[in-house]
Amino acid sequence: MTRPSILISREVYPEVLARLGQHFEVDYRAVDAPLPRDQLLVRLADKDGALVMPPDRVDAALLAACPQLKAVCNCAVGYNNFDLEACSRAGVMATNTPGVLDDTTADIAWGLMLASARRIVAADQWVRAGQWDGWKLKGWLGQDVHHATLGILGMGRIGQTVARRAAGFEMRVIYHNRSRLPVEREAECRANWVDKATLLREADFLVLMLPYSPAAHHAIGAAELAQMKPTAHLINLARGGIVDDSALIAALQEKRIAGAGLDVFENEPALDPRFFALDNAVLTPHIGSATSATRMKMAMLAADNLIIALTGGRPPNLLNPVLNPT
Repeated sequence: MTRPSILISREVYPEVLARLGQHFEVDYRAVDAPLPRDQLLVRLADKDGALVMPPDRVDAALLAACPQLKAVCNCAVGYNNFDLEACSRAGVMATNTPGVLDDTTADIAWGLMLASARRIVAADQWVRAGQWDGWKLKGWLGQDVHHATLGILGMGRIGQTVARRAAGFEMRVIYHNRSRLPVEREAECRANWVDKATLLREADFLVLMLPYSPAAHHAIGAAELAQMKPTAHLINLARGGIVDDSALIAALQEKRIAGAGLDVFENEPALDPRFFALDNAVLTPHIGSATSATRMKMAMLAADNLIIALTGGRPPNLLNPVLNPT
């Protein structure tokens, strides 16, 4: 019996490759860089499944060129690279990797909050440049995180994990979500639902954790930034495009908000070069889930989704359950 054939579009851990090799004929691209679109179409044309990465766009045009395809499994929790309606029409299962990165992403949210509030990156650069000439009472003043108000826009699993950590800083936690959490979940997170205007107006630290969608595009733009406190910090670990980067740059340049900690950007990795001149912005290269343990878990979960999908089961992380595979 011929085994299903799959494509792994980008370098993965040897353990993941070995696991998939037990079940499939594997076309493995051992390069840690995005696969050009034309090559992706060619290499997927005769495949039954694929383990793909966030830069790999799976849309109607790709699906039309790959008639054998039955499953595409994203090695990421986000899936805005998938056209789910097109996948469903084509009978292709699409999956992601939720849950396994919640704690790791929440950790870096706190890292960015602290770095932005206490000006850690700029201070580090100052010391390295040999400009430190001694302790000063008013030198390198930042802002306290403890006892401040933490606002979270997008209170899913990661947002809730961020909120639970706030207890250690004795913070007030408010959030805005499309739907309010159950009362018992709010109590676990010590968080209160507020409308978006209140969230923007009262948060000292506004953490973005909402998924990207056309409706969420520029959810934080010039109008929203104008409602924030001049002492507030914006932390974005969600997706590029949720923030209007140009509007944010202007707000930071003009000190209309105090700072920002950013892990995602519009048009990344080709982010707006004006960010580089800002000493009140902490910039990281989309590393929210970047620990060895977590990335391994993500890749293994993507592999498990693919194995189940192509061996007659229903993947646990199916994004388009309208297919109802049996």
